[in-house]
Amino acid sequence: MSSSIYSESWQVFKARDLPENKTLEADIVIIGSGAGGGISAEIFAKKGLKVILLEEGPYRSKMQFNMLEKEAYPDLYQESAGRKTKDKAISILQGRSVGGSTTVNWTTSFRTPNRTLDHWHKHFGVNDTNSETMLPWFEAIEEQLSIKPWPVAANENNQILARGMDKLGWSSKVIARNVKGCANLGYCGMGCPLDAKQSMLVTTIPSALDSGATLISRARVERFEFSNGKITSAKVQPLHSNGKVSNGKSAPLSLITIKAKHFILSAGAMGSPAILMRSKAPDPYLKLGKRTFLHPTTISASIMADKVNSFSGAPQSLYSDEFLWRDGVEGEMGYKLEVPPMHPLLSSIMMPNHGQSHRRLMEQLPFMHAMIALHRDGFNDKNIGGKVELNEFNLPVLDYQFTDTFWRSARESLLKMAEIQFAAGAKQVQPMHLDATITSSWGQAKSMINNLSMEALKLTVFSAHVMGGCAMGDNEKNSVVNAYGRHHQINNLHIIDGSVFPTSLGVNPQLSIYALAKRNATLLAEDIYPSS
Repeated sequence: MSSSIYSESWQVFKARDLPENKTLEADIVIIGSGAGGGISAEIFAKKGLKVILLEEGPYRSKMQFNMLEKEAYPDLYQESAGRKTKDKAISILQGRSVGGSTTVNWTTSFRTPNRTLDHWHKHFGVNDTNSETMLPWFEAIEEQLSIKPWPVAANENNQILARGMDKLGWSSKVIARNVKGCANLGYCGMGCPLDAKQSMLVTTIPSALDSGATLISRARVERFEFSNGKITSAKVQPLHSNGKVSNGKSAPLSLITIKAKHFILSAGAMGSPAILMRSKAPDPYLKLGKRTFLHPTTISASIMADKVNSFSGAPQSLYSDEFLWRDGVEGEMGYKLEVPPMHPLLSSIMMPNHGQSHRRLMEQLPFMHAMIALHRDGFNDKNIGGKVELNEFNLPVLDYQFTDTFWRSARESLLKMAEIQFAAGAKQVQPMHLDATITSSWGQAKSMINNLSMEALKLTVFSAHVMGGCAMGDNEKNSVVNAYGRHHQINNLHIIDGSVFPTSLGVNPQLSIYALAKRNATLLAEDIYPSS
């Protein structure tokens, strides 16, 4: 490994390089190295516990982050950034490398909204997790990861959002980002080539390795084995450099057995339920994999008079919550407005057009601006999210059905985004919908959007935020773990990742996972190994 932060003394291995049928032992095994697993690994390792950190994806450093989409997406994302819901109606962007999604996200950082925390307490019995009790954990992790409002002027892509909102009398605000020494390149989604992004890859994982933790990459946990209500071991499948069980030339490598006193599941909102399902873990009230939420995200593209170059500069630095709670917490589905970077490959995938119309849009990429609406799902009885299932290969797939509440919110968001873009000076606007046409005025756009058929696979929907599936709550009849991540039926298992959220958040999730992980891992480490 060639990296400015890499140390030859670290215990870092690829699973396929370990002897076949090998058995390893540890105090703590952590499955997944993203926001939850990375935070936990540092805390347990610094406590003096023997930690093994497992990651399904590869171990990369800034030396491999060359800002090329064609290389980054297959290497650093689940299913080459092509993961979709069961019906193919929603594209899902999830990281899959050491550092997880923290290595490839756009650095956007928000605390969990107080309204969300209050809703969890009221409806799901999530105790001790309110704005007051969580405040010191948010403050601690923000200090550790250099999370603060972006001090540099927003790029033109973000300024368009602010100008349009201001002209219409609506508000926008500055986003906090977890960066240090950022050069404002704009390629965060492909891994930071400067180590400026304060991801788990460059912060907590190196710290854990300095404290003696072992990192094993290309290691997929197939299942747990149980005895007397506890996990006795994890069975780990080594993966080849292509990320698959077989390299096409040889049979799959033998499973590795890892034994530990305690297990931390941090494989994410699809990975964590899937491992428990493959393990046939106890699920007496059939809650495992249920209430899995996205922020279903709609898109509106516009062509501006001057160049936007939205592929350059901090990807997200301004946002608006003007419509997030537009009908209260439990009413209609609100949405958060942000802007995405417009890199050629990802943009071309999201464009609904084909043939010449698709080509004409892509030719105008330097002048193109996009706005996204992240819809807040799960806050009333009509919106129960999706469910994680196992496909014929025993891998996770998300069945996510749209509700009438979402369709109403989706149309409303397309209307608002088009209005904002025209107010900001757009020459043309096209909502990302197969039946949408390019419009040249707000009146024309309004009429067209109001007549669009809201249907799956016609409306372009994506999400980079997967939450739930192992919901937390004090009542085991409607949850999988308690508020501190302890599994209700498995005595030596904690789940520390975004899968424990009972609803979506209404904000980008990384900071919420960081803070909850910091609290729960710290308290568990103290319980396992009390300070003298």
